[in-house]
Amino acid sequence: MLYAVFMSSALPPFPQPQEPFDTPQFLEVGTAPDEPGLRADAARNRARLLEAAAKLIAEHGVAGVTMEAVAVAAKVGKGTVFRRFGDRTGLLMALLDHSARRLQADFLGGPPPLGPGAPPLERLRAFGVAVLYRSAEQLDLQLAAQPEPTRRFAHPAAGSLRTHVTMLLRQIVPDADSDLLAHTLLASLDPALIHHLTRQCGMPMERLATAWLDLVARVTNTAAPE
Repeated sequence: MLYAVFMSSALPPFPQPQEPFDTPQFLEVGTAPDEPGLRADAARNRARLLEAAAKLIAEHGVAGVTMEAVAVAAKVGKGTVFRRFGDRTGLLMALLDHSARRLQADFLGGPPPLGPGAPPLERLRAFGVAVLYRSAEQLDLQLAAQPEPTRRFAHPAAGSLRTHVTMLLRQIVPDADSDLLAHTLLASLDPALIHHLTRQCGMPMERLATAWLDLVARVTNTAAPE
């Protein structure tokens, strides 16, 4: 934990969770929720546009991604890109959504320790490391497409991560306020913080990964892996 507050009086009991443990709300892995029932050709076109945008980001950074550039790279008309995503922010959000769905598929049904089949503590450790490296690979995109501050925590992608961490914490430390602890843990994985630590402070990713494992150990009162 980052700091400790010592109090002489007894702490109040933890509040009960606001949502049932067995009915988590996750993103639907597959077609985007705002485009139900896409025809096969439309789905292929959308995937091609996202692939073209991702390639442009890899080659030129987020600043080099425009609706016109994506249209040229995907060999479609500019109007097609606007009709599919609305504007540049919509395109960037669609890229993040696509990545979030792949990550969710990994921790919901992928191989352990990130996916099912490993103890919850091992899954929580693996989850944070996976999110750290995913964020580092897509840092410019995540910062450019991040929702405004008042909407960040209500975004479905953020909610799916928080729900997963909360479920794991309830299994590891059932007497804790897992809802708030999930927010605490996820705050250490914030893209803006990762940007500051890696690009402005020059910290290696290995140090951030080790710090995540240490934080999990302290929050869950377990031993850190050797």
